Amino acid sequence: MHNTPRGNRLHIAIFGRRNAGKSSLINSLTNQDIAVVSNIAGTTTDPVYKSMEILPIGPVVIIDTAGIDDVGLLGELRVEKSKEVLKKADLVLLVIDAAEGITIYEQDLIKECQQRDLPVVTVINKIDQNSVTDNDLADYKNTLGTPVVAVSALTGQGVADLKISIIQNAPKSWDDQTIIGDLLQPGDTVVLVVPIDLAAPKGRLILPQVQTIRDILDHDAIAVVAKERELKQTIDNLVCKPKMVVTDSQAFLKADADTPPDVLLTSFSILFARYKGDLETLVDGAKAIESLKPGDKVLIAEACTHHRVEDDIGTVKIPRWMRQFVGGELQFDWVSGTKFPHNLAEYKLVVHCGGCMINRREMLARIMQVRQAGVPIVNYGVAIAHLHGILRRALSPFPHLAAMLD
Repeated sequence: MHNTPRGNRLHIAIFGRRNAGKSSLINSLTNQDIAVVSNIAGTTTDPVYKSMEILPIGPVVIIDTAGIDDVGLLGELRVEKSKEVLKKADLVLLVIDAAEGITIYEQDLIKECQQRDLPVVTVINKIDQNSVTDNDLADYKNTLGTPVVAVSALTGQGVADLKISIIQNAPKSWDDQTIIGDLLQPGDTVVLVVPIDLAAPKGRLILPQVQTIRDILDHDAIAVVAKERELKQTIDNLVCKPKMVVTDSQAFLKADADTPPDVLLTSFSILFARYKGDLETLVDGAKAIESLKPGDKVLIAEACTHHRVEDDIGTVKIPRWMRQFVGGELQFDWVSGTKFPHNLAEYKLVVHCGGCMINRREMLARIMQVRQAGVPIVNYGVAIAHLHGILRRALSPFPHLAAMLD
């Protein structure tokens, strides 16, 4: 459980007014003193993330947020930062103090969650201080239109019922996606091309490679790993041709040259574009590369921060390939981490990383944000394949998407 990547965990966000008992509820859910509890309003400022496990859901991330009724200029900034969490949440727990009841703050938050198709469970807290009847719970449910559970975060009363409600209302499909398994039959062989270069972490593989191997094994298929220089020899040594070759995007040209034309070929990044986001939109975004002109602004976005190597893919290689493709200089901006810029309309194209360190909901939220600004978006693997002229080949496992290029 502790080794499950954060991007693969169900993200549960805790919202409510100041002093509704959000932090106390987290401590009660986890049976640990994780969140700071105080009678002083506004104790929680920035969102706080805690990885844990709730059976039988499995690994989750609990997110504690500032009060949705915070006041003043600083308070408004806290509320804005808290609501950014909705982009990555899979489920919202809306905490209401039993003595305070419903206000416009709760109603507005539920409306925003409904617009995002985000499930909400309302938690009536502090029932050890203020009794709540079945009729009261029915009134809450009718008014807010959400499931309602009464608890005491202090005594633990009702917390077991809340865990059941979380299980019942967690999105059924939040972790249904597979990386590659639905493309395989038991016994199929997949050759994974893993370059060992300056960007490769010493002594281990990167997360998308490990997760892809695990998904292949989970679907009773066979994973064979080779460096790009050994790909041809590896395929020749197999008794039967592999079903598919999956390559690091930077080795696309070498992998394409050494992979038989009747063997499917794609990249880790393209697989993750489908797994974490919307591959159709990203393939459509690749077409925008054709219309780029010298002087256009391009945003390169990465969801995490990492040590830059000398020939870094996001800051060096992709910009170089794009300049060569366009035949002139482009204006590049870079952004990394959880913050996504608001001035998206200034760009002609957004090129995003594979998103292996964020969850599907956040990646989809980023895609939606870019599309709402009227800007095309593509990810690293799709862009690299297009720049090298082999995007159709790289989409061979997805013929309906390859047809979009006609």
